[in-house]
Amino acid sequence: MPESLDIRISQRVAHIALNRPQVHNAFDDALIAELTAAIAAIDTDRDVRAVVLTGNGASFSAGADLNWMRGMAKASEAENRADSERLAALMRTLNFLSKPTLARVNGSAFGGGVGLVACCDVAIAAEHAKFALSEVKLGLVPAVISPYVIGAIGARAARKYFLSAEIFDAAEAARIGLVHQLASADQLDAAVERQLDLLAKGGPFAQREAKQLALAMAGMTAAGAATVDRENAALIARLRASAEGQEGLSAFLDKRSPSWIH
Repeated sequence: MPESLDIRISQRVAHIALNRPQVHNAFDDALIAELTAAIAAIDTDRDVRAVVLTGNGASFSAGADLNWMRGMAKASEAENRADSERLAALMRTLNFLSKPTLARVNGSAFGGGVGLVACCDVAIAAEHAKFALSEVKLGLVPAVISPYVIGAIGARAARKYFLSAEIFDAAEAARIGLVHQLASADQLDAAVERQLDLLAKGGPFAQREAKQLALAMAGMTAAGAATVDRENAALIARLRASAEGQEGLSAFLDKRSPSWIH
């Protein structure tokens, strides 16, 4: 079993929980590899009709792991690009999974965690959840997750939250389209089950085609996404290696303000 995931299959639904609660389910190399492999395996499992993605503990996902970020800061541009392409492959695999996906957003989601939410077909969030796309505070941009986040919230909202990096609440996440529904913490599971009941009524082949139809009509194909992902991975690698990116990452790791704040 993957160490970074908690996976169970019940009533033809695969429940995948990010299982690093001690670091708020932050991404590292192992989690990215294990989650990508798990989603790819589920895609070919005929006994699974739908997927629920959530996080164990208090958070959905805090984005990049601190030790992973330290590695980014020290890595070459080429190494950073390869690293970003692995994260991009995770997002793309989830986004184009042939089965319905539901994000059970049990707590806060930042950075790449927002990307996972945006890649799911349906997102139901706890009312106390917080969200942020905080990359510019590090001299970086949310490049890898940008196609999926913009697909969910639109360019206008993305311009605001990509630039401000501010934290926003679950009500705002629902208003801009990042999540579809809110529930109190004690009603979150019931809301998820109601949505799964609705999904169970659809034909699996028709649902697969309906999902591909919606993506294609929005101009998003797996082949096109792969090309965009390579370009965005190159962008984030270049920014991580830049003077501003190095300063931003160093400031964050040193727990100080970056030099551009006076």
